[in-house]
Amino acid sequence: MRSDPMGWAGTAIPNYANVSATYRKHLSSGRARLADLLGEQVEVESSGPWVTTGEGRRFLNFGGYGVLFTGARHPVVVEEVERQLRKNPTSTRVFLEPVAARAAEMLIAVAPGDLERVHFCGSGAEAVETAIKLARLNGRTRLISMQNGYHGKTMGALSLTARPVFQDPFRPLLPSAHVPFGDLEALTEVLSRHPGECCVVLEPVQAEAGVNIPPAGYLRQVGEICRQFGALFVLDEVQSGMGRLGYWWGAEREAVVPDILLAGKSLGGGVMPVAATIASNAVFAPLDRDPVLHTSTFSAAPIAMAGVCGALRAITEDDLVSRAADLGAALLQEIQRIAYTHLDSFGCEVRGLGLLIAVDIAEPGVAGELLVEMIKYDVVANLSLNSDTVLRLTPPAVLTPEDIQFFVERFESAAFAIARNR
Repeated sequence: MRSDPMGWAGTAIPNYANVSATYRKHLSSGRARLADLLGEQVEVESSGPWVTTGEGRRFLNFGGYGVLFTGARHPVVVEEVERQLRKNPTSTRVFLEPVAARAAEMLIAVAPGDLERVHFCGSGAEAVETAIKLARLNGRTRLISMQNGYHGKTMGALSLTARPVFQDPFRPLLPSAHVPFGDLEALTEVLSRHPGECCVVLEPVQAEAGVNIPPAGYLRQVGEICRQFGALFVLDEVQSGMGRLGYWWGAEREAVVPDILLAGKSLGGGVMPVAATIASNAVFAPLDRDPVLHTSTFSAAPIAMAGVCGALRAITEDDLVSRAADLGAALLQEIQRIAYTHLDSFGCEVRGLGLLIAVDIAEPGVAGELLVEMIKYDVVANLSLNSDTVLRLTPPAVLTPEDIQFFVERFESAAFAIARNR
């Protein structure tokens, strides 16, 4: 039996029909059907903000679900990962490993307040699971999350992701309550009934719900209410953290320090899949008592830790947090101008913070049509998983003026085409 029956490892340009057929046979037929609607492309290479397909077309990547804050294959991240790949990519987990220690020190150096302990894992959902288990170990057995929040799809994380389309096929889930985002009175009412028993999990900005930005002071007041009723306060910054909002963390906007902060997506520098649960000493203490109580084989794998080190270096050395704030403000203004000129008749609202931007179009189906039209004009974006009306833009912070001009021209062409054809 051939180890590579289709010859995928060769130098031939991948054929869309062959790749699509293999997806349908061995991976996800649903993903293949969706790809048919999105231009029948196979991505084969990426660099900075650009993706190249097997046909040689180049797309400006304003999607990627928030992973590519540093762009694809940032040289500093690649340097760190390649060096580790040549030395020791996966550890025995018997001995201590220095790259994990370095990654932890670098991450804690940019973490808010007194958060000093880290558990590394492979995905944002795993970081959420760790937070849930830490809450249990600290006596907080009642989970509270926000309506329309998104925290992942593993069983514990899914219990917090309050959307029936994702939850219903897998019930029963962990017991949880969901209150409206931004509603302090509703949160107070739930916590007051169960003092000392609750764990509150929320995003500083609800990304998958359509970039919902809370009222000023909301995070600070949530923290105060949690302290008042002895609840554990968890900020899920898997998508909003690491500079995406024009701050290192969304928590910084209101000088909030949660009990647990979750990081992911951008944490691997667009090269490695990695996430982290960052906690205070007091919250983390139960895991110190038993080092095998919560582990996984690839937690803090050296090659992933090299990606973390590279990401933190790239963000710091290139001043990408400040760039995200400046680029985001400029892009938001241009996107608003274009959307309100061409799409206002469909009920359009543009909102954003840093490089997390939403184009919310009330008329059903128009956001999806705009996504397809943008791909025709060589720009990649995403729809929001918890809001069918929102086209979400998460560009990298390494955009050049030429990249921005390309986007503005192509986005305007796509918006004009939607307005003309409707």
